Amino acid sequence: MHISVYRGSERNTTSSAERVTHHSFSFGDHYDPANLAFGPMRAHDDHRLSWGAGFEEHSHSCIELVTWVLHGQLVHTDSLGHRSMLAAGTLQVQSAGSGIRHSELADTSPEPTRFVQTWLVPDEPDGPPARFVASGMRSDRLVPVAGEGAQVPIGTAGATLWAGSPDPEETHDVPVCGMHHLFVASGAATLRTPDGEVELGAGDAARITDADEVEMTLRVAPETEVLLWTFRAGKSG
Repeated sequence: MHISVYRGSERNTTSSAERVTHHSFSFGDHYDPANLAFGPMRAHDDHRLSWGAGFEEHSHSCIELVTWVLHGQLVHTDSLGHRSMLAAGTLQVQSAGSGIRHSELADTSPEPTRFVQTWLVPDEPDGPPARFVASGMRSDRLVPVAGEGAQVPIGTAGATLWAGSPDPEETHDVPVCGMHHLFVASGAATLRTPDGEVELGAGDAARITDADEVEMTLRVAPETEVLLWTFRAGKSG
């Protein structure tokens, strides 16, 4: 097993008066040849939007866009004719396939909107575009919200997103899998492994490989929200 810790304070940031984005991987002007991907992951962006701000209509193709809303509400429209208000605790998968246009804007309420979006390489990059949504997905334990074992599919075999605000009074098992990307969206967490403990604060991530038969547990501080990707199999990066 190998663990690499990426501190939130070291992420590249794109900012303006209305939007701040923290990038976990090389992205746009923030080019880092040593940090291009993790398994099928190509982007893991933490977006914070003021009211009405965000991303006007733009295009994507050959990518799975997996969005988890942490705070506020995100207004999403796409060229398939969908328009949705995505509240906190909502999971959306947009399979761009052969090509799609969409927009992502914060609603006009006073509360800031924050969402984390992951880009994954799909198994069939030129398939028909599709979109799947599940709301009310917040839990007091880590539960699968997209991918294997979840009601929302992802077009990347073996990829699962787990999310939750685990009970700080309990120890929680981490799903056994070959690869993990553990992100602490808020609060703090302690990852316990056979090799010792890893302390993670808000914005920190741990990337774990060669963990197919490794049992790990998680303890969290109060008001901690965690996003965990597991990759049973898939493309290396």
